[in-house]
Amino acid sequence: MKEVVIYTDGACSGNPGPGGWCAILTYKENEKVVSGYYPDTTNNRMEMMAVICGLKQLKEQCSVKVYSDSSYIVDSISLGRLDSWIKNNWKLSSKEPVKNADLWKALLIELDKHKVEFIKVKGHSDDEYNNRCDQIARKEITDRQKNSH
Repeated sequence: MKEVVIYTDGACSGNPGPGGWCAILTYKENEKVVSGYYPDTTNNRMEMMAVICGLKQLKEQCSVKVYSDSSYIVDSISLGRLDSWIKNNWKLSSKEPVKNADLWKALLIELDKHKVEFIKVKGHSDDEYNNRCDQIARKEITDRQKNSH
């Protein structure tokens, strides 16, 4: 099974506001960068889009390490919150609906295809790939805002 590393980040100008996301996939010496923009979104949605779209790039089942600075994503998976939400029919313990359930469901589809491990990285520190993802996600926002004026 191929071993792929995916670094992800999302950014939002305001929260909510215009947002960008980026995923950098590495396999052996190969690298692929994917990114995107949404005009009205939240930071958490952009973090999730980066992971989903990164995983969607994989053409066959892979062993994947996803590096993210998003506690929202990493903790929801590693601490079992996602499993609880599924068992509770996408409701929180407060009976409120889970935010971003549409993206969590899309992420589950991708997670079912691969063996995925999530690794939390400290954002805006010395992780080269996380910093590159952040720059590209932010550039998605600034480039689109320039082009819309």
